Amino acid sequence: MITTIIHKGFASIMALLVLFSTFSFTVEKHYCGDHLIDTAIFTKAKNCGMEVSATTNTIVTKKSCCKDVVEIIKGQDQLKLNFNDLDTNAQFVFTAFVYSYSQLYQSLPKQIVPHRHYSPPNLVIDYQVLHDVFII
Repeated sequence: MITTIIHKGFASIMALLVLFSTFSFTVEKHYCGDHLIDTAIFTKAKNCGMEVSATTNTIVTKKSCCKDVVEIIKGQDQLKLNFNDLDTNAQFVFTAFVYSYSQLYQSLPKQIVPHRHYSPPNLVIDYQVLHDVFII
């Protein structure tokens, strides 16, 4: 019983490990000068409102003190292993294992149960209780 609990827990942890190793996300940070204003995961970081907006009539030459830093954390994307990537010995062992494992479980012929639809008769008198005769 404990081994099944350990086995299920280990399988769940391994499934989560595979899930999180393939997970990619971005972290955006907004700095105003040298001070961190906002950090956001999956969304765009909010700005501090100090950005200079250029209109069509004016030409802005002032450099902004704000900067955005985007960090992309890329997950693993090569989990699928091709059969052709294996060497000849590994291909032979893998093929032999798959063939022997597939031959391990063969279907049995369908068995006929002759008394499947038989319902037992109603019990009118329980003779064992009536005569106090019990098999021990």
